[in-house]
Parts: sequence; structure tokens; C-alpha cells
Amino acid sequence: MDSLNHPLVDLDALNWLGADLVRPECVLANSRGDLFTADWRGGVAHIRADGSQTLYSAKLEEPLTLRPNGIALLPDGSFLLAQLGLNDGGVYRLWRNGVVQPWLMAVEGKPLPPTNFVLLESSGRAWITVSTRRNPRSLGYRADCDDGFIVCSDERGAKIVADGLGYTNEVAIHPSGRWLYVNETFARRLSRFELLPGGDLGAKETVVNFGAGVFPDGLHFDEAGYAWVVSIVSNRLLRVSPQGDVQTWLDDSDVQHLAAVEAAYLAGQMDRPHLDRVVSKNLRNISSIAFTGADRRTAVLGCLLGDRLATLRLPEAGTAPPHWNYA
Repeated sequence: MDSLNHPLVDLDALNWLGADLVRPECVLANSRGDLFTADWRGGVAHIRADGSQTLYSAKLEEPLTLRPNGIALLPDGSFLLAQLGLNDGGVYRLWRNGVVQPWLMAVEGKPLPPTNFVLLESSGRAWITVSTRRNPRSLGYRADCDDGFIVCSDERGAKIVADGLGYTNEVAIHPSGRWLYVNETFARRLSRFELLPGGDLGAKETVVNFGAGVFPDGLHFDEAGYAWVVSIVSNRLLRVSPQGDVQTWLDDSDVQHLAAVEAAYLAGQMDRPHLDRVVSKNLRNISSIAFTGADRRTAVLGCLLGDRLATLRLPEAGTAPPHWNYA
């Protein structure tokens, strides 16, 4: 991995959106200036361009605690939620009036474990990730974790199309339409698969192996074909070229804390507290990225521990997501 020099963004130059959010891990943006975030009050928080907020929370008639991690926006304004339950997973569909229904609960005859992310294409095809089959999931915070997988769901059904991944996290389709990229968080790797007909994937290729302090989570492309990767724990935002060269754009990590986490990771002892007690100046364990604004050059960063969203200007426009023109 070659690290390209770039002046780090001044943390004091960050701006902020939203208030009183609860674990806004995944953030989406549309052309109207709306932002939507997963919210552990059991639904999706909607932040409008004028700053007003609405929580679309599920009205449940059964003992289910919704813990949405990744979310996707559908053309009719409803959402898909990747359920990161303590012992349950799957994908649910949530309407803005609070109605919630199971959308995909099993694949190949087995219930989905706690589910990380869902990416919806304009065609209706969905890509769903499960980070690990280990229980508790913190046993997957290891370099040897290799039981994450990717599901493709379309009109023909759902199937596992990639397995043996090192804690599967967000996926994104390259602007060329040729590749599905995936972050493997605790393998510390950005990988890609060639997209084949019928939702199948080609062999896995490594784009870059990240070094100390990088645990890749969020992922989105800019129009130049570079991947923007968000690292939990170190609060880093990285720009990765198609050749695997890496620029560190943003860094809000504490040297001593990061060294302690690194030591635990290398010893195979990383656990939940290493994610829940992140030490930083401003950022609260950033985990995802969306591009907003008329020019899509304003990045919005989701996070695991904060109650608002950080924003910063970037030099390249992000690609328009499939939901860009959905309201």
C-alpha cells in the first residue's frame, strides 16, 4: 500500500447536522437535500434541508427490537433495514407510517444471522452483507475471521454469492458497473468482485490491504472512480485510487488509545469496549459516508457513538446513488 501525501482536513473546519440521533451508523442523501440515517430508537431519522427532523419508528405488534444498521431507500419512500440484532438478523421493510414487515429473513434454508448492510440497485436487485457467523459478533473482531458473506436478492430469490470474507461490511458498485467492492473490516482489506450475469460474482481480488489503525467500514465512490473508505476506531477518511494507492483525508484518532486497540487486535483480544470507548477530539467513531448538496461534494459521515453527523467539503463529486432522485 502506497500512502499519498495530502494535508489533513482541520477538525475544527467540520460542520454538523442533526441532533439527538441514536447510533446513526448509516447515512443516505438525496437530490432534495434530505438525509436519512439508521436510528436505534427502532427506525430511520429524516433530516430535511431546513434542519427539521422526523423519526420514522416501527410500530411493532410482536416482541422485536429493531436495531437497523445499514439502510436503503425505496422508490415509494419506504426503507429496507439490515437488522443487527443481538441474536437475530434479516432485512425488514419499514414504511413511514410505522408499518414494518420482514423482507428477507433466510437464505438457502438458513436464518440470516445479525445483518450488517443492504445496498439496493435501481433494478430492484439487493446486495446484503453478514459480517460474521460467530456469536457473539465480537468474536469476529479478529484477523482470522473468515466467515462473512454476501447475499444477492432479486426476482428469482436470494443466494449467497460470496463467502469466507473477513468481517463483511459495506459494499458499493464501481461507477463503471463492472465491480462490486466490499470492505472486510477485521481482515483490514478492500476487495472487489467482477459482476457477472445473473447476480453472480467473479473471483475476489484485493484492492488494498490497510495497515495499522485502519478498520474499513463505510464505502462510496466519487465520479473519478476513487473509493472513499471510512475507518471506525481511528476516525479516518481515506481515498483509495483504482490502483490501491491511499490518501488519508481525515484523522481524529488518539495515539495512545489507537495503540491499545492495535495491541488488542494483534493479540486476538479485541472486543466490544474497543469500539464503544473510542477516544477522539471531535468525531464519534465514524462509520459511513454519503455525498450531499447540488454538486455532491459535501460528505456526510455517519457514526456509531455520536448523536449528530459531521460534514466536510471534498474535491470530487460523489456518484449519484440509485436513490438520488427518490423522496
